[in-house]
Order: sequence, then structure tokens, then C-alpha cells
Amino acid sequence: MFDRVETFCRPASVPEALRLLQRNKGHARIVAGGTDLVIEGGDAVRVLIDITRAGLSYIRGRGTAWAIGATTTLSEIEESEGLRAFAGGILPRAAATCGSPSIRNLATLGGNLANASPAADMATALLALDASVAMADARGRRKLPLADYLAGAGGNGFSKSILVEVQVPAPPKGACRWSFQKLGRTAVDISLVNAAAGLQLDGRGRVAWVRIALGSVAPAAMRAQEAERLMHGRVLDEVLIAQAAAEVSREVRPVSDARASAEYRREMSAVLAARALRECGAAEGGSL
Repeated sequence: MFDRVETFCRPASVPEALRLLQRNKGHARIVAGGTDLVIEGGDAVRVLIDITRAGLSYIRGRGTAWAIGATTTLSEIEESEGLRAFAGGILPRAAATCGSPSIRNLATLGGNLANASPAADMATALLALDASVAMADARGRRKLPLADYLAGAGGNGFSKSILVEVQVPAPPKGACRWSFQKLGRTAVDISLVNAAAGLQLDGRGRVAWVRIALGSVAPAAMRAQEAERLMHGRVLDEVLIAQAAAEVSREVRPVSDARASAEYRREMSAVLAARALRECGAAEGGSL
């Protein structure tokens, strides 16, 4: 754990947190819920900067889009009436799978993303929603697509920045259906594989818009873009779902670890993608 921590700071604003981060170059870590950071530890850490009082805990509707502050807890997302009515409630559904209630009461959305775990459940759901993140550093704020942020966070590419907000755009106009699927060893365990999908059909039952995202099957949560391209413009039926699932299994890049083999993850990525697409199709009024 943090045996060498000398200072614990609780700044009242993001600029103050950034000053502390800059002042303690290489020896400071940002902390909020701490559920991932405590496990990780690190001998080089001398200063912990707690940003839970920096004004980043909120869920705000912006027209038909949403902005979620980085220190918003997963329990707050799970219980948000506004988010339950948005995109089929996919974000509360994903949040509800993130560990036990005691974990969700502490764990934050920003922490779930900043930890850069390929199994982060919120990352998969947010990728399906085309989410972006707002970052703050000494030069000000900037916006990044979530996929770019996840790639950089995995390599500690944002050590001088703070993730301050997740921005979720409005889905395409018209009826969209959503699904989140998770496979874990237990109901509260980390994902062996997870999948999220969004789908919109035109008046003839053809795929007008689709998103397929997966977690725990690549270095970071990923979009299955080839499978999406394969589906676009085609009638949604079991044949198409099977073809898309097969394409998903070719796109993923899983590894073997103590929890599952790469082969098992590859197979289950196809199963969960098909399950998600089937749920979306059934919600659209089809016969799947």
C-alpha cells in the first residue's frame, strides 16, 4: 500500500489540485473513491490529492446530452432517474454491475476510466454511446474522444492532467435500443468479458446505426468497428447477428490470465455481442 505517503491534500478546486500535482512532480497521485488506487499502491507516491471536494460530483442534462463529473460515484449513476431514462438506462445498468454496493458507494466514474483497466464496465457502455472526456492541465481544458483517452491512460500518458468530466452526446434521432452484457465469475466480480450495443433500424428493418463495444478482450475497451460496418444497411436477422458475432471474435485481442484463457474470452466475446444485438433487435419490435 502507500507506506511512504507523507502528505494528504484535499483541494477545493481543480486549479488547486493541478498546482499540487505540478508541485509534487512524479510523486503525487490523484485519488477520489480510492477503490482501485489502494490496491495498486506504489513506493514512489509521497502525496495523495483527494479531488472529491473539487466540484466534480454532478450529473447534468444538457438538452438531450449529459455531462457527468469525474468524482460522481457509481451508485449515484446507478440511482439517477435522468440516466435511467437515457439510452435505455445503459449507464445505470453498467454501473450496477461494478462490484458490491459498498464499492459502488465509493468508486467514481473518473476512477473507473482513469485506472485504464481493459475490464472497466463503464468504459464499454460509454464507448457505445460515443462519449468524450474533458481533461484539465496547466494549459486549460481540452476534449478527447473516450477511445483516445483510454489508450493514453493505459500508458500513463496523462500524468500531468486530471479527468474532470465525461460528456455523453445525444443518440441519433429516432428510436435507438441499447444493451449491456457482462460475464464474470460472480455477480460482483470483475468482467471476464463485457459488451455493450446500440442499434437503430430503419422502416424496412435494416440497420441504420449500430455501435458494438467490448471490454476485457484488448489492451483497452474497444469498438468492434468491422462488425459495425458489416451490419450497416442490412436487414437485422439471426444470420446477420451470427456474422457480426463472428467478426467480433476476429477483431478482439484477448490475453490469457489467471481468470480466463484468451480462447475462452474470444468465444465469449462473440456470445455476448450476439446477446446484446439480439436484445436490441427484440426491443425494436423484431422477432429475434
